[in-house]
Amino acid sequence: MINKTALVTGSSSGIGQAITEALLNNGHHVIGLARDHGKFKPRYGNYHPITVDLSDIENTETMVHGLLNEYPDISIFIGNAGYGDFKHLENFSSLQIKNFLITNLVSQIILCRHLITYLKRKGAGDIIFMGSESALAGKKNATLYATAKFGLRGFVQALRDEIRTSGVRVCLINPGLVRTPFFETLNFEPGQYENNAIEPEDVAKIVVEILNTRAGTNIDEINLSPSSQLINFK
Repeated sequence: MINKTALVTGSSSGIGQAITEALLNNGHHVIGLARDHGKFKPRYGNYHPITVDLSDIENTETMVHGLLNEYPDISIFIGNAGYGDFKHLENFSSLQIKNFLITNLVSQIILCRHLITYLKRKGAGDIIFMGSESALAGKKNATLYATAKFGLRGFVQALRDEIRTSGVRVCLINPGLVRTPFFETLNFEPGQYENNAIEPEDVAKIVVEILNTRAGTNIDEINLSPSSQLINFK
């Protein structure tokens, strides 16, 4: 694979960190967007961390304009940032709903909106979004999360059709439970056994395979699930 420059949101933890490490190990440059880079400081000269709160839309737009000027060779965008909050709808405030959907959905669309014109002009590029099994079926206590992921799935499908002849590929990955810090602030987590959760490195390997796929071949959507679903409540 030719070494490229990737923009990865949520690069400092969980799936985003695993993807970032895989890309760096393959010789790519990675521009990592995250609110906190304190726990992830890879010893690579080709990693460029940028601190940003994606829930701040105005600042995010200013930041992405600067990025495209500073890193004109970006050809990969991996939208991974987000967090979970699972409870009955009436237990969310209006502000919580707004911030959740901005971070998990709206910010990804806005970033993509700026990048897509840039990539179309090049006539090539890859956009990969991290969806969820919650994009396939809504369940109780996941009203906001399912809304964000269903919305992301619809966005990806429409965008893919919109730019199909541009040379830019768009893919959505829908993992089930992945063993990451995503669950640190939640009252549940995957079961303790190996087959109760996907490992973030498994997702990262799939991302690399997608990028390695011959130009002209599109991988539209990939669904992943652990072989044995088991949830532990804290």
